[in-house]
Amino acid sequence: MKHSLFIICIIVLFFASCKKSVDTETPIAPPVTQDNLYFPPVNSSKWQTISLVSLGWNETALNDVYTYLQQKNTKAFIILKDGKIVTEEYFGSFTADSLWYWASAGKTMTAMLVGIAQQEGLLNINDKSSKYLGTGWTSLPQQKEDLITIRNQLTMTTGLDDAVMPDNDCTTPDCLVYKADAGTRWAYHNAPYTVLDKVVEAASGTTFNNYFQQKIRNPVGMNGLWLPSGYNNVYYSNARSMARFGLLLLNKGKWNQTTILSDSNYYNAQINTSQNLNLSYGYLTWLNGKASYMLPSVQFIFPGMLTPNAPADMFAALGKNDQKIYVVPSQKLVVIRMGESAGNVQLAASSFDNELWGKLKTIIGY
Repeated sequence: MKHSLFIICIIVLFFASCKKSVDTETPIAPPVTQDNLYFPPVNSSKWQTISLVSLGWNETALNDVYTYLQQKNTKAFIILKDGKIVTEEYFGSFTADSLWYWASAGKTMTAMLVGIAQQEGLLNINDKSSKYLGTGWTSLPQQKEDLITIRNQLTMTTGLDDAVMPDNDCTTPDCLVYKADAGTRWAYHNAPYTVLDKVVEAASGTTFNNYFQQKIRNPVGMNGLWLPSGYNNVYYSNARSMARFGLLLLNKGKWNQTTILSDSNYYNAQINTSQNLNLSYGYLTWLNGKASYMLPSVQFIFPGMLTPNAPADMFAALGKNDQKIYVVPSQKLVVIRMGESAGNVQLAASSFDNELWGKLKTIIGY
């Protein structure tokens, strides 16, 4: 990922007027849902905490995790239990106000936004993508292009060639070439995902940033902005904003008493197997606990769970250089990691996931 001075300046200017100090509190009557989840107030830095002692977790093991995370180039690490902060740690010069890129972890947020557009009747994921992108958005013959739907873009099954060189992120028609019929091949391919932004813009009649801010960011109390990076569109925010989105996922698309995504069928489809090619992939969301999985850049099916040390019901938003949002419904957990690469080459799922969850397992004792 290229980090130009131009992009950094835009981010600094955008957030300079809205920087907030971070604080925690223990409200007398915290807002709850039927699942007894706490939600931090919107437009506030207040966030209730909960101690490891009260949870019966292993504090000594947590200190070992901090050492490990620092060795693995981590910048921010947060664990939420029942929506409350168990631990929040920043490394080096990185602070609670620092901004960082989500990389492909932002894909899961885009998937939710598509679901919101569908529930509002602006699109249908079974529609041909060309209905919103126009004919000729690929270099495919019209008959083959018409096979590609929004659902294929959500599930990484467009059939477009993910090995186009020199840049497989390229979204121009000459880079979007035929490899297989849509729905017959799974391949982790940024380009057809990226043009989902244009689908949402055409359907909503506004910019992707504006629609996202109206439907997800502002109602949840996040900060952040989508910014162009080459052909990609990348989200930047602080770590707590990432945690807020994880909590929204944990509560099935509801923020306290505000429903963000009301379509329960879409939500359930997003966090469950979306096709029969890669069982560990939903709608732009990685899934644990399945019988097999595929990884970016290779056409090989690996047996077993994606992250054996993690709870089987975990699902995750995963990004390049180990940007992580882990959600564990059975434990009511959200775990956030931002930082530089932990030393892995994979774009999303990596060995770091399993190493980290092996250590978290000793803390939580699940």
